[in-house]
Amino acid sequence: MAITKGYKQLLDEANAEVRTVTPQEAQAMAASGEALLIDLRDPREVEREGRIAGAHHCPRGMLEFWIDPESPYHKPYFAEAKSFIFHCASGWRSALAARTAKDMGLAPVMHMGGGFNGWKAAGLPVESGERPAKS
Repeated sequence: MAITKGYKQLLDEANAEVRTVTPQEAQAMAASGEALLIDLRDPREVEREGRIAGAHHCPRGMLEFWIDPESPYHKPYFAEAKSFIFHCASGWRSALAARTAKDMGLAPVMHMGGGFNGWKAAGLPVESGERPAKS
């Protein structure tokens, strides 16, 4: 079996279509109430590394189901009239997820360059890695 499109090409395409924001921009947009932060990391990553206060946790594997209002798994915060900033650990999953969300009609969507690692490297606040509350 030959792969016709690798992850690098998928990332390049996603990054060409979706706005990337810095951790500082993401923090300011969330603090102003303009945007919701969506943490796509696996629950074990959140427990181990911590989390951004106020971010909604949405495991990447549930994204499409939680966005779609027709899904029995829909999360009401995805119906809010806000911008959505997706983040993962380093910015790869979030780029792909933001593109998927955009393709589904969710708007406006962005992803945080550098992900949670970039957030921590910028010295921005992190909460305990306790299991996230269900969003």
